Amino acid sequence: MPAALVTGASRGIGRAIAERFARDGYDVVVNYVSSAQKARAVAETIRTETGSDAVAVRADVGDPDDAADLVDATVEAFGGLSHVVNNAGVDQHVYTEDLSPEDFDSVMDTNVNGAFNVTKAALPHLREAAEQDTPDADSAPTPSVTNVSSILAYTGAPVECHYAASKAGLLGLTKSHAGDFAPEVRVNAIAPGHVETDMTADRTEAEKEAELAEIPVERYGQPADIADAAAYLRDAGFVTGETLNVNGGELMR
Repeated sequence: MPAALVTGASRGIGRAIAERFARDGYDVVVNYVSSAQKARAVAETIRTETGSDAVAVRADVGDPDDAADLVDATVEAFGGLSHVVNNAGVDQHVYTEDLSPEDFDSVMDTNVNGAFNVTKAALPHLREAAEQDTPDADSAPTPSVTNVSSILAYTGAPVECHYAASKAGLLGLTKSHAGDFAPEVRVNAIAPGHVETDMTADRTEAEKEAELAEIPVERYGQPADIADAAAYLRDAGFVTGETLNVNGGELMR
């Protein structure tokens, strides 16, 4: 059975992607850095409710050694690696004048460096998977990397300049890696708009009304919407170097 690695998969979008991949027949590594209990619960749900296997593996992807160990654990658990979803991310609402260099760097370390670290460690295994399979109309898709960016990569954010910058950086990383790794490995990105997760639960009703007024489909995105996009990019053998914008029409490109 093919294997996938999803970083930041203990909750929200990452959890939805991990569970979707498992339902589609992939064994999954559920990566986490601090939410061990939640990550193990996700893995247990996958094992119980799908025909796939799953393990929870702790790693701080911003640390190159941790990222390499995470990939090694994936290969050790499942014998190989076919798809990576770089979803791990951190956010802070801080105005630039109050933003310390350390806080700026910490967001970059997870959101950009983390994707780079995991992808670099995974690349030999993804290429090996490509050599083992010769995709055609009736076989598995080529190995892939999907980076989870954000609508803020395009719009910026007044109190999240480091977050917006990190997510914009992921788009450049995506295009660069797509060219570097072709044809064996495809690399794409997803840029979600406003998605309803526990990370957005603290918004006031006024903030929610203002946000919804900007979304033509008149609802927040759900983690499952992003998981659908990740599954599409995983299987879309003729798509690489692209960013799939999933935002309900809030930003049309």
